[in-house]
Amino acid sequence: MPQAHRLEEVALSQERSLKTLVENRSAWTLERCELNVFETYRRAELVPLTFHEFVVTSMLTGKKVMHLPETGAFDYHPGESVLVPAGVTMQIDFPEAEDCNPTQCIALAIDEGMIRRTLDLLNEKHPKVDDSPWQFSRSEAHIHNSLDIATLLNRIIALCSGDLVLKDVLAELAIKELIVHVIQAQQRAAANACVDRSPSNPLSYIIQYIRQHITEELNMEDLTKKACMSRSAFYRGFRREYGISPLEYILSERIRMSKEMLSDTRQSVKSVAYSTGFRDVNYFIRLFRKMEGITPGRYMDLLGKKYSA
Repeated sequence: MPQAHRLEEVALSQERSLKTLVENRSAWTLERCELNVFETYRRAELVPLTFHEFVVTSMLTGKKVMHLPETGAFDYHPGESVLVPAGVTMQIDFPEAEDCNPTQCIALAIDEGMIRRTLDLLNEKHPKVDDSPWQFSRSEAHIHNSLDIATLLNRIIALCSGDLVLKDVLAELAIKELIVHVIQAQQRAAANACVDRSPSNPLSYIIQYIRQHITEELNMEDLTKKACMSRSAFYRGFRREYGISPLEYILSERIRMSKEMLSDTRQSVKSVAYSTGFRDVNYFIRLFRKMEGITPGRYMDLLGKKYSA
């Protein structure tokens, strides 16, 4: 699993302004979007919530269990987002919410016309390698925030709740960029899960090849030949469709695999580094810290405390 980038926390409502202790709502409305911040201070189950527009929700603090018609129930944590089409009813559990540990989440409702225009522009000016259309996937509704997604959502929150004169224009630009990065995140998730098996999609094939050979030496020249593309076309296409470079993807997959292996406390950091395709242990430690915020050793310590609790 790639690193999940958390959003900056929004100041909690003053106690006297709370209208309810379950999904108390604060809202800011702009021309093309509406930002909602929900706070919950009591445990609750199957709380329904429906929007009339497409919504990007993202957790800030606490934990939810989301129930969606097409995906069933799943845990929902900070650093993650869920995409909900217009008219679809979410049912939400709050298993841990209390006064000292409130659950806080944003829901960004986006104008459907702006979404269509952004997708039309992508399909016209930046077609995908296999010519399939750019679109939101209903099967990949639950995504982990990339740094780009977290940065854009933080910017949109600041714009919506601020008082800049041009905030409508700036928010619209940020939302268009957010749409692109969210779709790229969905495509990475679909390729990782081998959902896209189209023989006309060489990039999906390369994703699967990388995952199957992640512990081996991988270089761009070999990957380019396997994709039957020129080096520049391969690099541009990969970055356009998945939002990251091939090398960034390889490194993120190796870190993902290392996290799984580090959960086995019988292994050393050195053995995990070599087992996940790194040739330099110090580089592995630096990269792990950069991507996860802590060293591999500290990660093992935290897992040990969690399992012993």
